[in-house]
Amino acid sequence: MEPQRNEQLWKVAQNRAAFKIHLRTYLLVNTGFWILYFFMSKQPWGERMYPWPLWPMLGWGIGLASHYFSAYRSVDKESMAEREYQKLMNEGRRN
Repeated sequence: MEPQRNEQLWKVAQNRAAFKIHLRTYLLVNTGFWILYFFMSKQPWGERMYPWPLWPMLGWGIGLASHYFSAYRSVDKESMAEREYQKLMNEGRRN
């Protein structure tokens, strides 16, 4: 018989696994961009190209950082909502 799974921990585990997949995809695709840039910039038709892979890395990196914080630095929404509720209740008593 399989033990009961803690649903909250299972969601955290799924979020962290999804982040790791996202990170791996980011690294593979951006490595490909830099390889493409390297070979294109070595062509005889002109000067060294502008390092365009910086832009997708920056934009996607912002999304990746957001995904990291939601997976590893997340605050329990239930307790956060409870604190906000208590704060509102306390404000209501003062008025």
